[in-house]
Amino acid sequence: MAISISSSSVAASNKRLLLVAAVALALSASPSAVSARRRPVRLRLYMHDIVGGPGQTAVRLVKGPGPENPSMHPGNYFGDTVAVDDLLTEGLAVDSAPVGRAQGTYMTGSMRRPVFVVAVTLLLTAGPYNGSTLVVAGRDDTSLPVRELAVVGGTGALRRAAGHVLWSTARVESALHAVLLLDVHASVPAPSKAAAAAAESLVSSA
Repeated sequence: MAISISSSSVAASNKRLLLVAAVALALSASPSAVSARRRPVRLRLYMHDIVGGPGQTAVRLVKGPGPENPSMHPGNYFGDTVAVDDLLTEGLAVDSAPVGRAQGTYMTGSMRRPVFVVAVTLLLTAGPYNGSTLVVAGRDDTSLPVRELAVVGGTGALRRAAGHVLWSTARVESALHAVLLLDVHASVPAPSKAAAAAAESLVSSA
């Protein structure tokens, strides 16, 4: 018995095969090809968190209702929430060149360990990313020498940023002033050749 296969069935089958091939090709793309579509961003910033006295940049908004944290200085309670507008500098010293502000909050997030849950926006005010921001969030366990927080976004020249920050305590100036080192390892989408050509055309015609 002869079997008749319509041309429409063949076309549909071919389309399915092409779709499967395209998906396989996308899944097999090398990491280098993917990374080529993003531009690396490396920053090294010092954040000055001053919780009292002259030049104060951090204020407690909420006194936590939870128990006192036994691993921290007396007076620190689970749920304590602090708002910050910390200075970012190029060097370790507070009077070195300012490069931005770290604005947001951190909260005592553990009942027993010295852990803060951090959510800050880094506003950059100098250098190639002047006016742009990075959004950083994560868990800061201050008992560890280096902590890893996530870069979850950005604006301006850092729009759609992703990556991580190696977060460490660089120096404790006093009981009221801690200096944190923020070593940023991130990336942003690389502009397409067409977009770059259009931008260059606009600049040249201005």
